[in-house]
Amino acid sequence: MKTTRQKRAAPFYAAAAVWLAYALVLPLYEPLHYALAAGASLLAFAAAAALCRGGPVGEEAGKAPPEKAEEPVEKKPASTGNPELDKMVRDGEMAIREMKRLDENIADPGISADIVRLEQVSARIFDEVRTHPEKLPQIRRFLDYYLPTTLKLLNAYDRMSGTGVSGENIDTTLAKVEGMMRTIVAAFEKQLDSLYGAEALDISTDITVLENMMAREGLVDSPLKAEPDEKKETDIRLEL
Repeated sequence: MKTTRQKRAAPFYAAAAVWLAYALVLPLYEPLHYALAAGASLLAFAAAAALCRGGPVGEEAGKAPPEKAEEPVEKKPASTGNPELDKMVRDGEMAIREMKRLDENIADPGISADIVRLEQVSARIFDEVRTHPEKLPQIRRFLDYYLPTTLKLLNAYDRMSGTGVSGENIDTTLAKVEGMMRTIVAAFEKQLDSLYGAEALDISTDITVLENMMAREGLVDSPLKAEPDEKKETDIRLEL
């Protein structure tokens, strides 16, 4: 709501009072007398105006000024207590933001789709390591080399494709990056898959033990001795 201000009448009353007082007390019949009276009235007007200046009047008077809205502060991720893990979280968030920016800037639909896939896979890698910090050493090379190098290549592609110029160096570089993207996506997916290697081995072992225990208890046929119900001949015979 806008604050309305009204002109105060007090300065005019003060100026008029000076003229009246001057006329009653001092002579007022020469030009000098009028000049002195005018100067005194101007001083009175200015003083009264200064005293009345400032506050809003009417409905707005007496109301507290509106509080200034607080600027949003970027929320920092909570510390995990592990400096290396905290660094991975920060670097991962920066990498995801950079991928989003590159996806918005690059017009080529094929590269854009590859960037979206890299963003999805990278986010899952970071989430898995955040949940299981013991897996952090498994992605050390991914963090230190593969991820930053990929972002470097994509940034170069972004700059060159945005020049609007076709030339041998630019076209060759763009073609190389485009040809490399599918390999990079496959490598990122394999990195994510490798994080589940130990878990997959444990599940496979549990399944084998469970099958053997059930077979010993007679609950299922032994996987080693089970035979098909009907024997099928596999030899090919020719009859004349």
